Parts: sequence; C-alpha cells; structure tokens
Amino acid sequence: MDVAIENRKVSSFFRFLKNWDNELKKDLIIKLTKSISVQAMNEYDFSKCFGAWEDERTADEIIKDIYSSRINSNQIEEF
Repeated sequence: MDVAIENRKVSSFFRFLKNWDNELKKDLIIKLTKSISVQAMNEYDFSKCFGAWEDERTADEIIKDIYSSRINSNQIEEF
C-alpha cells in the first residue's frame, strides 16, 4: 500500500487514541506487542511451503487420482 495512505491511517488512529487514559493506552500497547511477537511471525513462515510431498497414498494411487481428475473435452469455450 502507498506510504502516504499508511501514514494517514496511523495519524487517524493516533488522533482517536490520544485522549485515552494511560491504562487503556498501556493495555493497547501490550496487545499490539503480543500480536507482532516472533512466534506470531513464525506462523506464516514461507519456508514451510517447501519440502517433500507427504501423502499416505501409494504412488500408483496418486497417479490414478491425477488421471481420473482430468477432463478431456473438444468443446471450445467462448469468452
């Protein structure tokens, strides 16, 4: 997203929150800090998308499933 838009969002939030009492602000800071913790970031670790194929089916069963899911049609779809 555009940096200017993000800055306006932050400014808008700050204008809304600046009149809160200190206890509410501290509570919000704690919750925001927990939401960006290292553990939360690891949940979306892109490197987990890589690795060996894990399946309980045999190779022949997987191949059979792939072939059976194919659709052959001579019909031309119009746009």
